[in-house]
Amino acid sequence: VKEKSRLSKMGHVEFRQALYMPALVAIKHNPIIRNFYERLKARGKPSMVIVCVVMRKLLHMIFGILKNKCVFNPNQTRVRLSHSYS
Repeated sequence: VKEKSRLSKMGHVEFRQALYMPALVAIKHNPIIRNFYERLKARGKPSMVIVCVVMRKLLHMIFGILKNKCVFNPNQTRVRLSHSYS
């Protein structure tokens, strides 16, 4: 019997809380993230799972920007998201 997937509670609650609303806004207003959301939805992923994946993507983007001390480049993000979770 296949059970419903659950969100791991291993991470920081504050990070999850802080990234939830930005993930929803990104899904609605960012065409790159919206396309990524629709691809995962077409594969049959539940909406909440996709929101968690988007939260993780946003966290990776934030970390990359802080680590490299550079400005966000949407074209670079578009290339990376087009290859992930295909």
